[in-house]
Amino acid sequence: MSDEGPKLYSTKPKKSQLKQQSKVKGMSSSPAPNPMDPPAPPPPPPSASSSSSSSGLPPHKESFARRYKFVWPLLLTVNLAIGAYLFVRTKNKGTVVEDGEVAADVPSTPVASTTAPIPEQLITEPVKVPKPTPELVKVQKSIPVDQQRELYKWMLEEKRKIKPKNPEEKKKVDEEKAILKQFIRAKSIPSI
Repeated sequence: MSDEGPKLYSTKPKKSQLKQQSKVKGMSSSPAPNPMDPPAPPPPPPSASSSSSSSGLPPHKESFARRYKFVWPLLLTVNLAIGAYLFVRTKNKGTVVEDGEVAADVPSTPVASTTAPIPEQLITEPVKVPKPTPELVKVQKSIPVDQQRELYKWMLEEKRKIKPKNPEEKKKVDEEKAILKQFIRAKSIPSI
């Protein structure tokens, strides 16, 4: 027979049958093995020069992850280091100043002063600091009594919705509810 490609079977042959076929091809004059005899040791794996068509099965390959298992810890460490570097770099980029504003980039070289020296007579004189002007307090309109009562009723409803977790919290909520009930029932309500 000529060199044939891999055979396609309708039912998968057993390994012992494949071995017998390969032995038959290799040694056509050798006697057929007796099925009662113990199985022969498996043949050595095919070398790189022999093709996979002789065994019918492709050689077993390890997965990429298993072949390069020493690379994964290194890759993980490098990613962690880069992430930490970027986190620290962005955190230190803008320094926070009062009022939540970010300071502008300050040049690293000092700027030369172009002002003239201060005369001595100005140094000895006391500095006059202007007094701060008091801000005017805005008087707001008082809330009408009806609206205050509605507000107290709403607060009482919200207090009733609260579910205390311990006895002290329950006692505190009960006291607050009692005060709110007093305000609602009173004829005159203190102004807010």
